[in-house]
Amino acid sequence: MRRTLTGQVVLVTAATAVIAVIVTALVAIPVAVRSVNTQARAQLVEQSKLAVELLATERPAAREGIVADLRDQGVEVYLIRRGVADRAGLPQRVVQQIAAGTVVNTRSPIGGRPSFIVGRPLSGRNAGVVLTRGVANGTASNVLGSIWIALLAGLAGGIAAGALLARFIARPIRLAASAAGKLSAGDRSVRISRRGPAEAGELADAINHLAAALQISEGRERDFLLSVSHELRTPLATIRGYAEALADGVVGPDGAEKAGATMLAESERLDRLISDLLVLSRLEAADLPLDVVPVDLVDLVRAAGEAWASRCAPDGPLLRVELPAGPLTVETDPGRIRQVIDGLCENALRVVPGGAPLVLAVRAGPDAAVLEVRDGGPGFTDEDLAVAFERGALNRRYRGIRKVGSGLGLALAARLVARLGGRISAGHAPEGGAMFTVELPYPARTSS
Repeated sequence: MRRTLTGQVVLVTAATAVIAVIVTALVAIPVAVRSVNTQARAQLVEQSKLAVELLATERPAAREGIVADLRDQGVEVYLIRRGVADRAGLPQRVVQQIAAGTVVNTRSPIGGRPSFIVGRPLSGRNAGVVLTRGVANGTASNVLGSIWIALLAGLAGGIAAGALLARFIARPIRLAASAAGKLSAGDRSVRISRRGPAEAGELADAINHLAAALQISEGRERDFLLSVSHELRTPLATIRGYAEALADGVVGPDGAEKAGATMLAESERLDRLISDLLVLSRLEAADLPLDVVPVDLVDLVRAAGEAWASRCAPDGPLLRVELPAGPLTVETDPGRIRQVIDGLCENALRVVPGGAPLVLAVRAGPDAAVLEVRDGGPGFTDEDLAVAFERGALNRRYRGIRKVGSGLGLALAARLVARLGGRISAGHAPEGGAMFTVELPYPARTSS
């Protein structure tokens, strides 16, 4: 039972109730004893006043009756005549004070027992009356003797309150556990009603948001797999068609070279797609090795421009490279940055019409070196920019409308740049198409 929330709450509340009873008793006992003694002392003062008046006026027989009545109430009466008490026991200083005509109200042991002593003189007689009463010492034992009743009541109340409280607290947790079990079983439609205290509502919101996020994520995953399977199927179908044609002799020696070139191009397309999938999966698993070294971004982009110049000519986009006069050193992985540049240029080459501009630019920013890839193609809408780096998002949006890739390239570029400590963003290019901006920190910024 102690391992369950209900058992722990019951134990805590029961222990709290018992501790509260004990602490209350420990605090109340001194107060109760003090109150009883104060009341007894005040009563003894009043009795002394009355006794003096009665003993001064009543006959000797009546006096004996008054003394007997007081003794029945636990009060001892001492008569002092000519400076001497009628019996032993009173402190001598008390007898002397009464004989001197002084009113006495003190506390002193009588017969080894702490007692209240109140005395008043009888006028003009060198005599007086002294009343004594033992200080209350049984109050504490009475309270402690009856505390077990309160302890049992507190224990019963604590158990009952703990059981109700545990049920109230455990209910949203059980609902959350049940919902989590359904989620793990594949049910993404499960939702929890937002009831109970604020914390229970927060737990319900967290479970509901998790279920909704899983539902959206799995939907995107399915769409992504569909788009990737489509991208894989297209080159495979081309390769298979030409292979069957070659096997059946449909393609003769004159067409074999063209068929081989087509099959090679499609196989390279497949290889790039599979490589992108592998790199993306390793990035998401955070086990992709990176070789970060000081790199001159100007030289890196210049080399990329020379490589892409041949691919853009003669009927492709007009490639332009914009570089600053001096070097721009960053700490990054040159191979991965070149992979990002190649991926962005590959996407541009797919959609930018011949004669439209394709620009590779490098400039110095205040906090980072900035690399831009701009084009004069169809570009993006504002809605496209919000999902540009999500896997397969643009593929799903523009499939069958315009030339699109698998949707892996931009997602891969975004994750690579993030792993290298940089930032990437998409926007509208001044050339009329899309603009991708990559910001790479300077060495001082990277090491700080």
